[in-house]
Amino acid sequence: MVVHPAPGHYTGTLVHALLYHCDLAGIGGVERPGIVHRIDKDTTGAIVVAKSDRVHQHLQEQIKAKTATREYWGIIYGSFADDAGTIDLPIGRHQGDRQKMTIIPVDHGGRAAVTHWRTLERIGNYSLMQFFLETGRTHQIRVHCAHHGHPLVGDSTYGANRSLKVNLSGQALHARQLSLVHPISEELITAIAPLPEEFIKLLQVLRNRN
Repeated sequence: MVVHPAPGHYTGTLVHALLYHCDLAGIGGVERPGIVHRIDKDTTGAIVVAKSDRVHQHLQEQIKAKTATREYWGIIYGSFADDAGTIDLPIGRHQGDRQKMTIIPVDHGGRAAVTHWRTLERIGNYSLMQFFLETGRTHQIRVHCAHHGHPLVGDSTYGANRSLKVNLSGQALHARQLSLVHPISEELITAIAPLPEEFIKLLQVLRNRN
């Protein structure tokens, strides 16, 4: 599900679903009412939505200040040599394909992008990974992994030349945990989204092969 309306996606977005259930008029702008941050289409997991201007501003400030933490799990082709590390490479719009992002120097329009990663499990020619976002650029984890030769399984945009005989509805990337401070009570809230069935089945298939 696309998060908010955009060219080619004028209906059936998360925003449309939210507007059906909640009164979000004027919160966060006309096109993105209540939306604090996004996750990519076909990426599963946790997302937070604001239901008032005060909360929206507070949550966006947490995202900018990096006090709100986002943890992702993903399955990549191959494996990194180390058990953990950081990818610090700027990302910008691909000049030849406006639907894609790519690594671009800051002086050519790229924006700082930092992804911290850790290998949770090596499974033959695949790896189960944990990612922490320090920045939130479009397609950040997908672009960073693909740039290092380890695209996410099922990513038709950045790993189209890879094949795996398992039917997936999208890339094997899941926003597993989102932690933030409640804007009113100031209590720390941690939301954990269970791994989707498709992700679990993929892990089982890969483990059985190895």
